[in-house]
Amino acid sequence: MTKGQEFWDWFIAHEAEFFTFDPEIEPERERLFDKLEIELQKVHPKLTFEFGPRGAKREFVISAGGLKGGFPAVVSLVDAAPRLERWNVIAFRPRRPLPCVLEIGGGEVSSEDVQFSLLDNGKAVGIRLFIPGFQEQDLNWQQIGYLFLDEALGEFDVESRLGLIKMCPPAASTQEKRYPLSELPYAFDTLASRLAEKSGRSGKPS
Repeated sequence: MTKGQEFWDWFIAHEAEFFTFDPEIEPERERLFDKLEIELQKVHPKLTFEFGPRGAKREFVISAGGLKGGFPAVVSLVDAAPRLERWNVIAFRPRRPLPCVLEIGGGEVSSEDVQFSLLDNGKAVGIRLFIPGFQEQDLNWQQIGYLFLDEALGEFDVESRLGLIKMCPPAASTQEKRYPLSELPYAFDTLASRLAEKSGRSGKPS
C-alpha cells in the first residue's frame, strides 16, 4: 500500500469529523487540523491543506504551500483520491474571487488597494506588484504578496507560469502602466496564452 492510499484510508475513517467541524470553535479546529497535518506530512513534508465552507459538498484543497518541490506529491495524492460523496478534492490552491483582505502585523491590506504591471520578455510573463505599506526586507510582506497572487491566479500558475515577480510600494518609480489586481486573471491569461502560442506550448498541467 502506498503512502497516498494509507492517507486516504485514514481520511475516510475521519471524514465525518472534518465535514462537520465548525471553524469558529478554535479548540476543535486546531485539534483536527493538527491531526490532518501529521497525516499529510507522512506523505510529503511540504503538503498542506485548506477547507472550503460546508455545504452539500465541501472543498478539500491539497497544496504544496507554494513550494514547487511539493507539486508532484500534490498531483500524486489527488490522483489517488477515492470517490468521496461529500467532498471535492482539489489539487493546488485555486483562484478565488476578489476582493479579499489579508492581515499583517495587526493591520489589513485589501486587494482593492493593490495594483500590478505585467512584464513581457517574449518568453515568460513577469509581474510587478504594488502593495501599500510594502517593506522589502520584511518577509511577512513578501508572503502577503504571494498570497494575493495565489488568490488572483491560483497556486499552480503562480509557481509554474509566472517568471519574474517583483514587489514594490506604490511610490516606486516604474514605466509600465498599472492596473487594479482584479484585472490580473484576464490580463495574465491573455499574455500567457499569446506567449505559449508563440513558443508552441500550453504551460497548463496535464
